[in-house]
This record gives sequence, structure tokens and C-alpha cells, in this order.
Amino acid sequence: MPVKLSDNYDLSKHVIILTGATDGIGKEMAKILFGFNPKRLILPARNKEKGNKLLEYLKSSKGHTDNVEIWEMDLADLQSVKNFANKFINEVGELHMLINNAGIETKRQILKTKDNLEIQFQVNHLSQFLLTILLLDTMKKSVSAELPGKIVLTSSRANNFGEIDFDNLNLEKGAYWNPLKGYANTKLMNILICKELGRMLQNDHITTYSHHPGVILTNIAHLNTGFSISTFIINTLSRLNGITAEQGATNVLYPEFSLENNETGKYFDEGIEQEPNKIADDQEIAKKLWSVSEQMLKERGMI
Repeated sequence: MPVKLSDNYDLSKHVIILTGATDGIGKEMAKILFGFNPKRLILPARNKEKGNKLLEYLKSSKGHTDNVEIWEMDLADLQSVKNFANKFINEVGELHMLINNAGIETKRQILKTKDNLEIQFQVNHLSQFLLTILLLDTMKKSVSAELPGKIVLTSSRANNFGEIDFDNLNLEKGAYWNPLKGYANTKLMNILICKELGRMLQNDHITTYSHHPGVILTNIAHLNTGFSISTFIINTLSRLNGITAEQGATNVLYPEFSLENNETGKYFDEGIEQEPNKIADDQEIAKKLWSVSEQMLKERGMI
């Protein structure tokens, strides 16, 4: 039975950031959140044209977008993420919900960003980790027992095939044989960071969640030009067994609005709590991933 959201949530006191909102489930999440009348809904976008189209899409449902803002940010550029966070801290200075939804899945070849990082590792993990830690103090100051905070990470069922190799986090040691392996690794990283955040923030009125939204045919694999077996399989399964982007968005948001605030660090599959990859329960790996990620950012002058 698919999970369903009530239509009577009031987000009029909430400032929300949602990444990855120009396509797929992110677009539908933006529409759902917008419908709950947030105080401010800030949607980072790499592509200005897509951002404007998203505004028009939202406007068509309500007649205005007075409380929605499109801000420039490119997760494939660490400096862009830092610039976004600094602007947000200086111009808004209030945050109650951070939804790290953006994600990317590439083909077999390794693609590097301008920061010389493998693009899946950077977009799916390191950049969103950077965004989160830069905004943590702002969120801590904004929330309370009466107005708790939420940090959400969109993961994937693919986490079950992931592993954490600290000698090859950025895949510097050559192409991985499985085109989905790098993606699966980053989705496991999402869950590890979610759980570590949950432990760190348990006394700060902030809860954390990670999710597999469901099998949905979206533009996540937009770098998959040409034919590949993995893309063919994913697209075929999506058409045969997939759910709508709207249901996927509902699956991600459902626990945030339905659970008690002391239920933190949990992983959900289509809105239902599940056990992820057993590696996700290893607190030492989670702490080391946090530390190594911080060090990579320090070395690049981001924190």
C-alpha cells in the first residue's frame, strides 16, 4: 500500500532548502512543499533556464511563487556550494529543513569535475556534505522543541551493493568494472552520513532521515549518453515496475511529517523503515568517512 501525505501540514514558519528540484522527484517534492505554504522555499539550480521553468510549474498550481526562490548552485563545483551557503547565511540566516535530494549516475567511464573529483562522489556525497556542515550552525540556532529541524538525504536501494574503500573513495585507481558501483558507493555514503548526523544532533532538536524513493524513470542518469547495459536495465525496470515521480516525492517526505522527532538516523524504502547495507551500522566507518570528507574539504579551502 503506497504511503500518503495528509494535506493539512502547515510550514508557514519553516525555511526550507531542497536540492535537485528541477527534475524528477525533486520537482514534485518542491510542488508538495510549496503546497504546505513554507515561509521560504529556496531551490538551488545549476541551470537557470530549468530554474525558471520550475518557477512557472509551481506558479501554475497556486497562481504565485512569492515564497519561492531559485538560487544558483552547482554541486559539481565546491566553490559554488560554498558561495551558496555563505549567501544563505548572510541573507537568510534561518533554516528548518535541508533536503539533500540531488543526485547523478554516470556511465562506465570516470568523469571528473573542475575540482578533480569523480562526479558521482562529489555531487552525491561531498558537495552535499559540504552544504550540510556549512549550514549546521544556522539550523541549530533556528530550531527548537516546538519547531524542530529536519535533514534529509535521498539515497537509493543501490546502497546494498556499495562499499567504502578509503584508499579509493574518489576512484583514483582506475575505472570501476561495474558502472553502477560508484553510484552505489555514494548512496551508502549518504546513509552513513545520515546516521552520523543523527548521533551528533540528537540533543539539538534536529532529526535526520535517508531514503530510497522507489524505482522511478527520471533524469538522474542524464550523463548516460549512448547505450549501456546498466542504463538499459534501469530504464526497463523503471517502465515495468516504476512509480510516478509524485509518489516518489511522497515516499521521501512521508517520514519527515509522520514520525516522532526522536526517531532519527533511520533509512526508509518507499516510505517504510528498512535495514540498509550492514556497513551503514558501523559507527567507526561513519566517523572515518566524516573525518576523511572534512579533510578533503579542508585541503581545498572549503572549510
